Amino acid sequence: MSDQLDQVAAELGPGGDLAPERDAEAYRRRMERRREVQQQRVGERSLEKGLVLVFTGDGKGKTTAALGLVLRTLGHGESVAVVQFIKGGWQPGEARALQRFGDDLAWHALGEGFTWETQDRERDRALVQQAWQRSMGYLAEPERRLVVLDEVNVALKLGYLELDQVLEGLDRRPPFTHVALTGRGAPQGLVDRADLVTEMRLVRHPFREQGVKAQAGIEF
Repeated sequence: MSDQLDQVAAELGPGGDLAPERDAEAYRRRMERRREVQQQRVGERSLEKGLVLVFTGDGKGKTTAALGLVLRTLGHGESVAVVQFIKGGWQPGEARALQRFGDDLAWHALGEGFTWETQDRERDRALVQQAWQRSMGYLAEPERRLVVLDEVNVALKLGYLELDQVLEGLDRRPPFTHVALTGRGAPQGLVDRADLVTEMRLVRHPFREQGVKAQAGIEF
């Protein structure tokens, strides 16, 4: 059965896409085989656990991806906490929009903005450590289904947090708590620990190429 599944998967390709098929009956047969493969795969996977999800890279969309998980989790009636490292000089639109979920969402922006604006390394480091202590509190709460540590990768890269601190916090959390960690420059130790890693690659950006300023609803 395994050899047959591998053969069908190879025919379908990595994305499961098929070339246009003139023969409707052949197309139907191939779709039926695809369904069998998918059902087999789903049936073999029954494990449920809290995941460590890392969104990194130099492209835009890391925080946006994590906030998609926030909205999805809230939609299932679960409790979420978001702790923003570094950011904090403004209130983003998503924070305002998600306020309607009330106590199901805890949101903390505990930095003072970009490091080139604050220009005070020791104060930035102290604020990051405070944000980490707040994060540890949420990571210890079994009722929190998802904890987002936004821009924590940047805090690690700048040396405001130690990797061992973060890994220890991840290990201490309840077994079904998911954690999303965002920011460019995720250290290899965190990548190795994660269950899912997505790297956003910058291809084109209007700020750099067209001189378009940051706009509400897109950047904040």
